[in-house]
Amino acid sequence: MPPSRSQIRPGLTVDIVQKQDQPTGKLTRGVVAALLTKSPTHPHGIKVRLTSGQVGRVQVVVGAEG
Repeated sequence: MPPSRSQIRPGLTVDIVQKQDQPTGKLTRGVVAALLTKSPTHPHGIKVRLTSGQVGRVQVVVGAEG
């Protein structure tokens, strides 16, 4: 089960799966800039925007930046 919204906040390093990578499950690592999903949980992961501008659903919270 992907992490819930309460476990994700801006500044955390996370692994996301982008829309085009969903069939392969390829993960992209980055730092959360904004949370885009309003609900507390989502079966495929909470959608976020990374500081790089990439958007995807969080699969793993790696940890705090620094």
